[in-house]
Amino acid sequence: MEKAGAAPNSGAGMDRRIERPKGRFGKRERRIAIGAGVLAALVLLWFAIPSANSLSVDADAIQTGEVVRAPFKDYVPLRAEVVPLHTTFVAAVSGGQVDTVIAVDGAMVKQGQPLATLANPALELDVASRSADIAGQLGNISGQRLTIQRNRLDTSQEVAEAKNDLLKAQTELQKKETLYAKHIVNDAAVKPLRDEVAYQQQRLAALSAGRAEESATLADQQARINDTATELRGSLAMVRHSLDALTIRAPASGRLTDFDLQPGQTLKPGDAVGQVDSEGAWKLSADVDQFYLGQAKVGQRATATVGDRTVALHVIRILPQVTDGRFKVELGFDGAPPQGLNRGQTLDVRLVLGADRPAVVAPAGGWLDGGGSVAFVLDPDGGKATKRAISTGRRNPDQVEVTAGLKPGERIVTSPIAADVKYDTLNID
Repeated sequence: MEKAGAAPNSGAGMDRRIERPKGRFGKRERRIAIGAGVLAALVLLWFAIPSANSLSVDADAIQTGEVVRAPFKDYVPLRAEVVPLHTTFVAAVSGGQVDTVIAVDGAMVKQGQPLATLANPALELDVASRSADIAGQLGNISGQRLTIQRNRLDTSQEVAEAKNDLLKAQTELQKKETLYAKHIVNDAAVKPLRDEVAYQQQRLAALSAGRAEESATLADQQARINDTATELRGSLAMVRHSLDALTIRAPASGRLTDFDLQPGQTLKPGDAVGQVDSEGAWKLSADVDQFYLGQAKVGQRATATVGDRTVALHVIRILPQVTDGRFKVELGFDGAPPQGLNRGQTLDVRLVLGADRPAVVAPAGGWLDGGGSVAFVLDPDGGKATKRAISTGRRNPDQVEVTAGLKPGERIVTSPIAADVKYDTLNID
């Protein structure tokens, strides 16, 4: 039963407006909000995850430096060794067996001083035989000289006799002509004497002419004999000197080093047995990186630190042969070498390759180990470094000259990682 006064059951009382609760989203709005959140998360994830060609590094694990315009100090530091200015090698001129060792390694020696003697019986016998043969030839030459002297003496004697005979004939003729003039003797007594004088005159003229020709011949023969005698004497001296070669002598004055001969040791001609180093006259020898081979020149200046002193040097020789990536230079002191230097001592040297010139320079560091053709350049905020191709020129321990690719004010990564990394970008956290 329906209550009294109730409205008829029409359904109108059930239709009422439902209000949307404040502060809540509908389905559409929720979908939009979720989509926006996912998109933002993806964007953040994109920036958070490094790209495939980048590497994340800790900021504390790298070093950076600024590219600036400044004077480039063109020098290279070297570790040089003190070596003798002059070295003369000692060699065995003749072969043989070591008989006596006279000098000791490390001793001061004078030029020509005996260092050791050798025994070589075969050489001694050969020298004796050759000396006897040469002495025999010299004896024959003496006989030839004696013959020449006898020939000259005989010729002179013949000429003297001819002159004497002529003089006698002329004297007799003069006497007869005096008597003939007084009509004491007739013409028959004078004519034979006249003939005799004429004969003696012809004889003397012939002997004198022959003597002149013979003298020229004998002089030429004498000259040849003298030349032969000189050659034989020289050969004899050389033969005997070969025995002197059995004594090994110091070729120069200085300190004898690398001399370790032992009695009984056998040597061949030309075998090195030691060397003599100039004492008190020094030079420096240093290994230089092959990078500087084209820049090193004879005459370049250098300085070395000896104790608390700085001494001036100059390049006296360059040995361009590259071994293990390095070549050698030799440096001489501008004045007298400092006192107290010893062979093998090492000194710190600064070799000046050129004058200081303004340039764009970057700090030297491990990043150059890759050759210095690329550098990682930092963004202004320092959060990222990008690889860039560059060109470099001169270098010293503190600076490297940048010829292209970098500008003053830019910062680069100078740590060794910049030389080894294969990526194009460094993300610095």
